[in-house]
Amino acid sequence: MRVITIFAILGLSLMSGRSMGAQAPSLADILAGSPATDWRRLDPENTLYLDFVGGRVIIELAPTFAPAHVANIKALARAHFYDGLSIVRVQDNYVVQWGDAEAKRPLGNGRRTLKAEFSHTITRSDRFDPLPDPDTYAPAVGFSAGFPAAMDPAHWETWLTHCYGMVGAGRDNDADSGGGAELYAVIGQAPRQLDRNVTLVGRVVKGIERLSALPRGTGDLGFYKTAPERIPIRAITVAADLPVDQRVPLEALRTDSATFAAVLRNRRFRKDDWYKVPAGRIDVCNVTPPVREALRP
Repeated sequence: MRVITIFAILGLSLMSGRSMGAQAPSLADILAGSPATDWRRLDPENTLYLDFVGGRVIIELAPTFAPAHVANIKALARAHFYDGLSIVRVQDNYVVQWGDAEAKRPLGNGRRTLKAEFSHTITRSDRFDPLPDPDTYAPAVGFSAGFPAAMDPAHWETWLTHCYGMVGAGRDNDADSGGGAELYAVIGQAPRQLDRNVTLVGRVVKGIERLSALPRGTGDLGFYKTAPERIPIRAITVAADLPVDQRVPLEALRTDSATFAAVLRNRRFRKDDWYKVPAGRIDVCNVTPPVREALRP
């Protein structure tokens, strides 16, 4: 579907906020009855395994939105840049951050800084699956390439949104001072004010609870005050670099599928024994595309 067509659909859907209210099946029933074609396998070339003392966290990268940063992060991972570094910051209701705290480690083929990739210019080959409800921070929100995203149709611009579990490249005051040597994951209520101010590079698809449960830093902004408090990272690995039998075969629900449309209806119009007043709308950060482990090929 062309983006220009999606714009037309979007104009209609934004006016239909509370038009649907029929009793919906449970989320578990919806997913259990979904056809295999409504799911997509994660690309191992754009999947990272972050292994630390607390277990494994799996990150899906977003090359459509941040191609230079994604390429740089993979180069750093393949140079073993992250291996032996630490989680240096855990700020309550905000982020977990990891990387080279002293900025002294050799980068191999990677770079420490890159030009910011805060947003993406829409092409007619891009797909954007809009939500039917208005958003505070953008003219439209929805999903693109499987990630929560916002859109400004008037300027043909789209960008990833800072939802729970999203991963970004830390930077200093200069917009072009990040590159992926320091990364963070959102572990609190969506800090959408950061949208288009930091380059988002992907999202945690498995293991976010391992990050959100870490001890909070006692220093300013949640940084650990001393080196012994930091949490060691064993390795960050590109999944494609491992033998097939050592990869975790994950698949995500396609946001252009009938199953995801049913998930949206379920989340917008919660009708069960507990819910008394369905909201009739949803926020882009409150409807995460489900991810599950797939059968091995």
